[in-house]
Amino acid sequence: MSEKIDRFFLKEAYKEAVKAYCIDEVPVGAVVVVEGKIVGRGHNKRISADNSLFHAEIVAIQEACRNLKNWRLDGATIYVTNEPCLMCAGAIMHSRIKRVVFGSLNKKMGAVLSNFKVFDEKGLPYTVQYKYIEDDNSSKILKDYFSNKRGRLDNEKILSYHLYSDNYCC
Repeated sequence: MSEKIDRFFLKEAYKEAVKAYCIDEVPVGAVVVVEGKIVGRGHNKRISADNSLFHAEIVAIQEACRNLKNWRLDGATIYVTNEPCLMCAGAIMHSRIKRVVFGSLNKKMGAVLSNFKVFDEKGLPYTVQYKYIEDDNSSKILKDYFSNKRGRLDNEKILSYHLYSDNYCC
């Protein structure tokens, strides 16, 4: 896929991250795309759903499977604002997603480039291609969220930036 298309769908994932921010969840968003169409959207809902499994990727994969009426997402690409963790990387493989594109590194829990390189492991039954496209908005919203939690940034200014700038249009 072209870089332009990848950036378009990363922006769609970013919109999901903003939704997570608005409900006081860690702002990570994801979209699942098949043949150029979004078939699943998701953002973190661990706190609001009281479920540690509800990462953005899992929510988006669930919606895609439901919409396609199939657990196999052969040929799909998942776009996510933050590098998938080990659990999400496993879910991506088990869903048979072909490709992952992410916009920021996850130094603490990342399982694609940062801490583990799960998709590079030989001998796994499914091959997943991946692409890291550094996206300032994907990393900024996470930094802003945690700075706000630590009392370093004003929440109103953060929301104003992420909701009303050219970076996000609803």
